[in-house]
Parts: sequence; structure tokens; C-alpha cells
Amino acid sequence: MDSQSEQILKYLQAGNALTPLEALRKFNCLRLGARIYDLRQQGYVINSLIIKDDISGKRYARYSLVSLN
Repeated sequence: MDSQSEQILKYLQAGNALTPLEALRKFNCLRLGARIYDLRQQGYVINSLIIKDDISGKRYARYSLVSLN
């Protein structure tokens, strides 16, 4: 597992949720979806909540760790 995935996993394990913008700011991660995919492939169960921004109307995902399968 690369360092970025490890940092994201630790953040999620601490009970935090994470959006792509937060991942960019906290971990300099431009491809959060790819890191989430990698973690899921390792057996982690990660929930995706799709949120629609009230102002722009754009949709984005908010990820949270459910468990290790």
C-alpha cells in the first residue's frame, strides 16, 4: 500500500469521512476515487454518499469506512 492510501485509511479509521476536495487539501490526493478503489480491493468496506452541492449543483462523493471485510 502506498503512503497516500495509508494516510487516507488511517484518517477513515479514526471515524472521519472524506470528500475529494478534503483529500486534496489534507493529503495532496488528486484521485481519491482510485485510492478508495485500492482500499476496497484490499477488503475494506467503504461507504459512498453522493452529495449535491446546493450552490453549484455539482455532485461529489463523501467516503466513510464501514469495516474490514
